[in-house]
Amino acid sequence: MDLTRRKFMKRAALGSAGLALGGMVYPSGIYAKPRRGSDTINMAVVGVNNRGKELLRAILACSQANIGYICDVDSRAMENAIKMVRDRGGKKPKGIKDIRKLLEQKDLDAIAIATPEHWHAPMAIMGVQAGKHVYVEKPCSHNPREGEMLNEAQKKYDRIIQMGNQQRSAPTSIQAIREIREGIIGDPYYGKAWYSNNRKSIGRGNPAPVPGWLDWELWQGPAPRRAFKDNIVHYNWHWFWHWGTGETNNNGTHEIDICRWALGVDYPVRISSSGGRFHFDDDWEFCDTQLVNYEYAGGKTITWEGRSCNNFEVYNRGRGAVIHGTKGTVFLDRNVYILYNERNEVIKEVSEKELSATTDTAGGGSIDVYHMQNFLDAIRKGSRQHSPIHEGVITNNLCHLANIAQEVGRDLKIDPSNGKIQDDPEAMKWWSREYEKGWEPKV
Repeated sequence: MDLTRRKFMKRAALGSAGLALGGMVYPSGIYAKPRRGSDTINMAVVGVNNRGKELLRAILACSQANIGYICDVDSRAMENAIKMVRDRGGKKPKGIKDIRKLLEQKDLDAIAIATPEHWHAPMAIMGVQAGKHVYVEKPCSHNPREGEMLNEAQKKYDRIIQMGNQQRSAPTSIQAIREIREGIIGDPYYGKAWYSNNRKSIGRGNPAPVPGWLDWELWQGPAPRRAFKDNIVHYNWHWFWHWGTGETNNNGTHEIDICRWALGVDYPVRISSSGGRFHFDDDWEFCDTQLVNYEYAGGKTITWEGRSCNNFEVYNRGRGAVIHGTKGTVFLDRNVYILYNERNEVIKEVSEKELSATTDTAGGGSIDVYHMQNFLDAIRKGSRQHSPIHEGVITNNLCHLANIAQEVGRDLKIDPSNGKIQDDPEAMKWWSREYEKGWEPKV
């Protein structure tokens, strides 16, 4: 899965023809150059227990980037990440546990965030306020209001923020979207997204002493304080409303984003959700099976099928997106683009040169490198972002709204101009959250 710098630079050109479809243009020079007067961007990776390791690998494979700092509240993860950077030929980074101390470093240009999700938006906002550029993993927010705040912060502090929906940088996906725009399947009207896995029960958590390697206070950060239990850290926090956002945001974000991109739509007019926790009786608070429908003005539709505990594949794949049009169909995942005609015959199949993981918990691969390099080029050269934060916010809010529809048990009427829920004050109570006193994010 790892790419050398030379291999990456040769392959990066594959996506260049379709970059105009990815997002807005930032004129060269609108953002500050790295403050040391060097073209090398000095980065920190925050949260390196799982997904953060893949971001480390991606940065090490990019041109003109250096990992100067590792930040984690898990001392074991920090030590392992520092060793990993050294073993892969990088300079030894400095370890800093507290994000507030990290952001005081004057030689730091950008941070990449792969923490638990309740930290994503507050940390990203702190980053741009400190003058740093930010790469934030999906979901970029824990709730819709935080997404609005990210957009406000990007405009106010004039820094690049890019979300980790890395398939937007996959050359095969860029090619497919360009050809859909050119009419290869006629009028695209329906996008089907799915994800399936065989996650096991997380059981019932028991109160336990905080491990010596973990700073539980910093781990909680902006979330209201709760006692430590033995089934939260690491990873199972995804399935608690207090810290996570469920499978819809954890994995649905990716393929819902591809469908939205392909259909050329933003917010729908109606959202419905059905499902439940069917497989286990445990502490998991979200659905393990969820069907979501997004209805758009003008007749376009997106559906997402999430099955966290039943890994039966769709189209022989655990995850993917299918775009149906009036003259054919396109299948897309992280590794391939397949075009079908109206008779369901394969007309074209284009594969990535290097594969990316699909249903493991880290999701590493070549498109991570493409996406990270795009972020770095946007900082250094003013290149067009493949995933400017306003695009990431829309997709994440679609996932938040699906969870809200599921929680209140009814369809949501949506204002397509801003994604707000209409005529439903009870549902709008889920638009934001409570924060620990003194940790409230502010733009």
